[in-house]
Amino acid sequence: MRVIAELPHPECKITIFSMNQKYIVKFEQGTFEQSYKIAELDLSGGGVNEIFELLDEAFIATVVTRFKEMRSDFTATYKRHQF
Repeated sequence: MRVIAELPHPECKITIFSMNQKYIVKFEQGTFEQSYKIAELDLSGGGVNEIFELLDEAFIATVVTRFKEMRSDFTATYKRHQF
């Protein structure tokens, strides 16, 4: 797996990888991460530039919201078990 791009964003780290005819887009925020796999065949041949187009602000906003939900879910389970 090799890193082909990193996109700056104030709320999360965005890294795009290439591996086995797939692009993997990984979002990281603290200890949480989300990843999305996109087959090269699902794109029209524009390569990583098409990935950049997919990562619009509306999509990134949903990713950030999901991070908040993940943190809330984890905090709730942690409190239930009171470690």
